Amino acid sequence: MLEYIGSNSELMKRIGFFFSFLFVLTSMNAQNDFIDSVENRLSELHRVDYEVFKKGEKLEYTVHYGFIDAGIATIEVKNENHQFEGRDVLHVVGKGKSKGAFDWFFKVRDTYESYIDAELVHPYLFKRDVSEGGYEFQQQYVFKHDSNQMHTHKNTIMDIPYGVQDMLSAYYFARTLDIEAYNIGDVIVLQAVVDEELEPLKIRYLGKETIEVRNGTFKCLKFQPLVQPGRIFNDPEDLTVYISDDENKVPILCKANVLVGSIKMELTDYENLNFPIAKIAD
Repeated sequence: MLEYIGSNSELMKRIGFFFSFLFVLTSMNAQNDFIDSVENRLSELHRVDYEVFKKGEKLEYTVHYGFIDAGIATIEVKNENHQFEGRDVLHVVGKGKSKGAFDWFFKVRDTYESYIDAELVHPYLFKRDVSEGGYEFQQQYVFKHDSNQMHTHKNTIMDIPYGVQDMLSAYYFARTLDIEAYNIGDVIVLQAVVDEELEPLKIRYLGKETIEVRNGTFKCLKFQPLVQPGRIFNDPEDLTVYISDDENKVPILCKANVLVGSIKMELTDYENLNFPIAKIAD
């Protein structure tokens, strides 16, 4: 079994860093009218009027393949001071690494960084440093929202809509949405740049549910990112995400059925949340 797992590089990349798994694989093909319509879509999103996260927040997750602990992922808001053109900026960093037998067969060391506007929560700079089983690459995007352009590490310039997200900032922006303004079954669309392509990221709200993970029992909001069937998924509804039903909106559990098994990522530790988490006392 381990020999088969080690040879499946497409799957191992997703296990190695599950945040990529969420933001890359949940995207749908962009339409030709993407740029023209994105500002209208952005203005239709309902957001809360309080600070959801703060400097020093750190979340840690364990990634499982079946019954095996395959990796560790962390995502944090660095306790640093940054400004961009007079605006306060937050430095967020996500890291993923394989562990145990997976680390021997397919070593993963991935780092994602985004510098995001502290109030508007859109990115100014995105960096991606990937090392997966000997395959390595780096990306860097500089966002010029005032001129609707993005400068890439390839010395190219892309046209972008105002407020577009990167792979990491999209996670933080999603946490600022006011879920009480949405009905069960509604599909929320976020706009992002993924591998130098504009992609709408679609997620369906499914209501509330109480779930149990290693770290305890939590009241959650349930979502279903709409994914592309094919290389990884059998069905476009094979990915489910549970978010804490509180003002933090922290991902508690992500689970997916893939073509050769199942992957699960669960919250194992958290620090410096802005509000009490919706954990049911033991």
